[in-house]
Amino acid sequence: MRRVECARIADRRTHQQVHRIENLESKFRFVHAAARRARQLQSGSRPLVLTVTRKPTRIAMEEVLCGAVTYQSAAEATEAAAPE
Repeated sequence: MRRVECARIADRRTHQQVHRIENLESKFRFVHAAARRARQLQSGSRPLVLTVTRKPTRIAMEEVLCGAVTYQSAAEATEAAAPE
């Protein structure tokens, strides 16, 4: 798998972090995607972004904000899988 370079969230000011999270389509989807990815990291998956942090939750948040991890709703997944 290819690792993506991304600016670390920890290096930015708090209001910039909140601004990036608020610009997402849904905070719930962001939290859900980051939580699922953090669980994968805790199970042994390798990080997709270059980072100095070792905490799985922080790594997962960085991956989702950088676009290294994509996510879609169940409705979007069924629409994509449905034959035309």
